[in-house]
Amino acid sequence: MAITKTGSAKYEGLGKDGVGHVSTGSGALNNQPYGFKTRFEDGVGTNPEELVAAAHASCFTMALSFALNRAGFTDGTLDTRAKVTLDKDDSGFRVTRSDLTLDAHVPGIDRAQFDDIAAEAKANCPISKLLNAEISLDIASFKG
Repeated sequence: MAITKTGSAKYEGLGKDGVGHVSTGSGALNNQPYGFKTRFEDGVGTNPEELVAAAHASCFTMALSFALNRAGFTDGTLDTRAKVTLDKDDSGFRVTRSDLTLDAHVPGIDRAQFDDIAAEAKANCPISKLLNAEISLDIASFKG
């Protein structure tokens, strides 16, 4: 079973003076502005790294939720933040890492079992597999 989702981007003007708009097929984003100022300064709008961070946080959290449910847990709260790093090297820019920070409350699970399930979710969520970057996971708080 293959699932295809769509997104689009339009950029008018070139370089720093250009302005882009990004949209998703679902309509969750509709002509959201992006460009140099939203990527490298404090402009209003979004940027590719912010979108990747949101995608990674949501993908990992959903993967963990389903893995915990498969392990027999039916209640809990998972709150994940992702911080994506864009670095410049000799060939230009590249995303070098995505740091996930998780606050979790899953009644009845012990920490060792939770850590194993979370590590598996981090390694196997589709966005983790997509990224060619270092991915860390810090379980900032945990309640079993």
